[in-house]
Amino acid sequence: MATPTPPSVGRAAREIGAHFVTWRKLRGLTVGQVADRAGVSVNTVSRLATDPGSVSLENTLRIARALGILDPLVAAADPLSTDIGRLRAGERLPQRVRHPNVRDDA
Repeated sequence: MATPTPPSVGRAAREIGAHFVTWRKLRGLTVGQVADRAGVSVNTVSRLATDPGSVSLENTLRIARALGILDPLVAAADPLSTDIGRLRAGERLPQRVRHPNVRDDA
């Protein structure tokens, strides 16, 4: 059973959907043109604006590429673009992160 979407995540998804609509308009593209360039349906592009949680990450990224914003979107998630990422860049990161109370032999 899926847990309910936290309000902050819902707000962020709606905001990103609205930003994608604005990018589409700034580029002077119709929903159909974006869909064609992204290789998705018109319905998928429309849902990104109205119900962004129902659009897969892959399709969201396809639409971002069609709008010319894929690279900045990926760059925004780069840990080395943050202070903590740069501070810890030289550290050897663990292969896995485990909760201290979890045992391997369970």
